Amino acid sequence: MPSTPANGITLEYQTFGDPDARPLLLLRGLGTQMIQWDPALCAQIAEAGHFLVIFDNRDVGLSTHFPDSPPPSIAQILEARQGGKLPDVPYTLADMAGDVIGLMDALGLESAHIAGISMGGMIVQQTALQFPERVRSMTSIMSSTSDPALPGPTPEAQAALVEPAPREREAYLEYSVRTGRAFTGKGLDKGLDEGFAYDAEKARALAGRVYDRAFDPDGIARQMAAVLASGSRAEALADLTVPSLVIHGADDPLIPLAAGQATADAIPGAKRVVIEGMGHDLPPGAWPPIVEALAAHTEAHNRSR
Repeated sequence: MPSTPANGITLEYQTFGDPDARPLLLLRGLGTQMIQWDPALCAQIAEAGHFLVIFDNRDVGLSTHFPDSPPPSIAQILEARQGGKLPDVPYTLADMAGDVIGLMDALGLESAHIAGISMGGMIVQQTALQFPERVRSMTSIMSSTSDPALPGPTPEAQAALVEPAPREREAYLEYSVRTGRAFTGKGLDKGLDEGFAYDAEKARALAGRVYDRAFDPDGIARQMAAVLASGSRAEALADLTVPSLVIHGADDPLIPLAAGQATADAIPGAKRVVIEGMGHDLPPGAWPPIVEALAAHTEAHNRSR
């Protein structure tokens, strides 16, 4: 996979589809690598009319890490924000939005569609706010405005989120399967097909690839600090003019549906798609409505702004 200088760091990336198709950058969430995108899903998105670009966010995978910056204390970050001060963190979501634009520059993309899941959704929101002239459309998936007044995770999802990742490989694989299960939706309970089932064997195999490729729990902690330090975008999103789509799972235990609804409510004219049975995950059963919604949205707004 290629890498490129972007925004003062190096980003590892991969592309799918025809370079002359609609450009779409797709961002992953907290602590996850681009190899965690299912290649079959990427192929479907590309086949729906996109030149798809995926990449490792800073501090994960093979993109630049920041080992000289110790993970800041979450308590200190929250205390600083409550006191109206800018927390002392290695970087914020604004810097990660700059990474998106830096990658676009490296690829020769004057403008592009952007979409992201979870933390990736937060980054694309921030990118659209900072660089609206570079964004044809924005899609926020299973994400939030980061408004602290919004409902939080279920107890099980919260426990999985804050559980430290073991350093030993076998323990990490068990941890990944267990925490991944905690984020799964309730598609099977609702009578939906096997496309919504949690595949523990597949999750374990993927966790092994992730561990062997680039295991860095401190990087994940720094990303979490960036999210917390960046604060709420709810007020700023009220002035967003970029065509926006919000996709959310009806059964998301980590970032509840109410957060997705609040995101759509905050953005003037935003469209929304709710997927029954989907949690804070991307089961194959949820791919068709996601691909269809993405394609319709980018096609409708495929003009430089």
